[in-house]
Amino acid sequence: METVLKIAPLKLDQVDELVSLVNSAYRGEDSKKGWTTEADLIEGTLRIDVPSIKEIIQKTGATILTCSNGNSLLGCVNLQKEAAGMYLGMLSVSPAAQGLGIGKKLLEASESYAKDAGCHFIFMTVIDVRYELISWYERHGYARTGEKKPFPTDETFGKPRQPLVFDVLKKNI
Repeated sequence: METVLKIAPLKLDQVDELVSLVNSAYRGEDSKKGWTTEADLIEGTLRIDVPSIKEIIQKTGATILTCSNGNSLLGCVNLQKEAAGMYLGMLSVSPAAQGLGIGKKLLEASESYAKDAGCHFIFMTVIDVRYELISWYERHGYARTGEKKPFPTDETFGKPRQPLVFDVLKKNI
């Protein structure tokens, strides 16, 4: 029997579970079970916390889409409308569920959401040395713009193990 995945906006009672999901996808030992880990690039176990998620969802034009199997969250993505575009961030899939197409489903849902919001493109920032991740986005129609953005110097959510910058990727929709 095939598992039915549901994509829906984050509910307030899911915030704690979402924080755990995002942190497990990117930081700490659990993240090394998947291919999206940043643990070798950034020290620390936190990529996000509850107050930060609550701040994100209170912004005008922001939403967090979740993917669940009915029992638990398997993935999420943060979307923020900015003028004619939609910023996509925090695309996360549980390390145990990576490789099942959840990231692709969330990306497709994000593009549909952006179109419905009247956006003409989606853009994101990706750590420039995340070659596999950038390649994955490129296979889904995103391209590097040539623009670079600085990596945050606030070490609240980890300390870089090497100098890091972001590449900006964009896809017209």
